[in-house]
Amino acid sequence: MQDGWIDRPHQIAELGDLRLESGEVIRDYRQSYVTHGTLNADRSNLVLVCISLTGNHHRLDFLIGPGNALDTDRFFIVCADPIGNGLTTSPSNSVAQPKMRFPRFGIRDMVQAQYRLLAEVLDVRAMHAVVGASMGGMQALQWAVSYPGLARRIIAMTPMAKTHPWAALVVETARRCLTADPQWSETGFGSRPVRGWAAYTALMTALLARTPAAVQEFAADAGSAQRWLAQLTERNEAGGFDAHDYLYQSWAYEAHDVNATPGAASDALAAIEVPVLIAAPPLDLFNPVESAHEAAQRIGSARLVEIPSVQGHQAATATRAKDSDFLNATIRDFLLE
Repeated sequence: MQDGWIDRPHQIAELGDLRLESGEVIRDYRQSYVTHGTLNADRSNLVLVCISLTGNHHRLDFLIGPGNALDTDRFFIVCADPIGNGLTTSPSNSVAQPKMRFPRFGIRDMVQAQYRLLAEVLDVRAMHAVVGASMGGMQALQWAVSYPGLARRIIAMTPMAKTHPWAALVVETARRCLTADPQWSETGFGSRPVRGWAAYTALMTALLARTPAAVQEFAADAGSAQRWLAQLTERNEAGGFDAHDYLYQSWAYEAHDVNATPGAASDALAAIEVPVLIAAPPLDLFNPVESAHEAAQRIGSARLVEIPSVQGHQAATATRAKDSDFLNATIRDFLLE
C-alpha cells in the first residue's frame, strides 16, 4: 500500500462475455472495482472514477474522503479498474485469451464495461458525476457521448477527446522501449522485460509526465537527476505492471476519437448538454493542452480551468500538495453547484 492510498475492500464483478465494439469478445470478463461511501435511498449520489493508463483504483484517492471533492459523507464513489490494467481482465491475467491472444479493445469498450457494472451489478442507472484524469478523463468525456444524460456532471483532467498525434508518438515510442528488450517476440514477452521497463521509465515517468521546471525543483544537477531516475526505475520495477497490458492499453489510448462513436452526432462533443469541467496545466508533454482546450471549445456547457502548476501531466496527481488542494477545491465547488 503506497502513501496516500485508501485501503478499501477489492471487489470483482463477473460479467461473462464482454462483446467489444470491434465484434470480438473478451471471454470470462471480470470487472475490478472498489467503493467508498454509501449509496443513498434513491441511488442518485454515485460518482464514477475512471482510471488512467497503467493506473488502478487508487489513482484519484487524493480526491476521496470527508471534506474532499469526492466527499464520502455525500457521495457513493465507485473506482472502476479499466480493461488491461492487471486487476480487471487483462492480457496478463486472462486464462482463456492470455498475452498476445487477447483481443484489442478501445476506450469505448472500457466505458461499456463500466456501464454493465453499474446497471447489472450495482443497479444504478443515473450518476451524479463521472471523473477521471488522463485516460480517465478521456473515458469521462466518452461517457457523456455514449450514455448522454446518465451522468449529471463530467469532470475531465488532462484529457483528449481525440488522441493528439504527439501523444500517439509518445505511446508508440514507449512500446518500442518495451519491445526492444530481448525478452520480446511476436508471441509476447518470455519474462519481465527489465531493460525495456527501465527505458520506458526514463521516457514516460521521468520525462513525459513532468516538465523541465518540475524536475529542477528536486534535481539541482545532473548527478542528482541520475540518482532520482535510478530510484524511480527501482520503484516502477517494484510496481510490477505487465508489459503485455501496457501494449494493449496504449493501443486503446492512441486509437481514441470520441467523434467515431457509433450512432453519435458528427460533432459528438457539441451535442453534450450536461455541465463539463475540463482542467489542464499550462504545459503537458504527454497529452498536449491544446487537446483539452479544443474539447472545451467544442462543448457548449464546458468550463476550462487551468491547473496552476509546473508539474505538467503530473499536475492531476498528488505529487504536489498545492496541486491536489487546488483540484479538490475546484472540483468540490463544481459538484456542489
